[in-house]
Amino acid sequence: MMISRRKEFAVSIAPDLVLGGEAILLMVGPCSVESYAQTRSVAEAVTRAGIRVLRGGAFKPRTSPHSFQGMGKEGLEILRDVADEFGLLVITEALAVAQIPLVAEYADIIQLGSRNMQHYPLLWAAGETKKPILLKRGFMSTVVEWLGAAEHIASRGNEQIILCERGIRTFETSSRNTLDTNSIALLKLLNHYPVIADPSHATGRADLVLPAARAAVAAGADGLLVEFHPEPEQALSDGRQSLPLTKLREFKDEVSHLAAAVGRSVI
Repeated sequence: MMISRRKEFAVSIAPDLVLGGEAILLMVGPCSVESYAQTRSVAEAVTRAGIRVLRGGAFKPRTSPHSFQGMGKEGLEILRDVADEFGLLVITEALAVAQIPLVAEYADIIQLGSRNMQHYPLLWAAGETKKPILLKRGFMSTVVEWLGAAEHIASRGNEQIILCERGIRTFETSSRNTLDTNSIALLKLLNHYPVIADPSHATGRADLVLPAARAAVAAGADGLLVEFHPEPEQALSDGRQSLPLTKLREFKDEVSHLAAAVGRSVI
């Protein structure tokens, strides 16, 4: 598969907000929508920190079927209600072709998860929407396979594609996955879609999220998808890798310092 040289290209998230320009875009929120009160408290903190995009899962594909699987449509309704109250944008995941119209109704950005990177009917359905699509890298997929999946989306007419490096599976077991910063730098050279990183899933440890975020920014990432929760120890999913809301402002400031060193800003 031939990969063309990178050209300037930005994804329009809102009339006044693009991803792929000078600014590094933060997308912040809990792994899962658990309640209205939880989601609203996150949205309030996100707004105070000057962040524009709220993340949260309504449909959660967990390894164990006995784990919390998300609130479904009710979760989407909570996300939209809270985001509208605070003037935020929403990113959330669709797991199946049948969910694409529903998620598109409530979300500003549709996320396709690692496990679904090569679910081609889902990619085609996403490509037939006009919504920006965030495509996570499969945890055992090469860069070429990842770009091939993106082209399946684009082949249906939608080039509003965001690539998300979320760590790959290696022999290392001390962290959840291995953040491949090489791929971020490579894609910035060779590919025209914006590239972001998910340091939460890449590390699986709250104490490694900030260092991994810094590394991603240094490698050229256009954004970060990060999990924050009001009470990580009580989270119904991924509490171990979630940062507390009380650390949100500090996190943004720390990432901003690094971004400034490479001539960029954080929003």
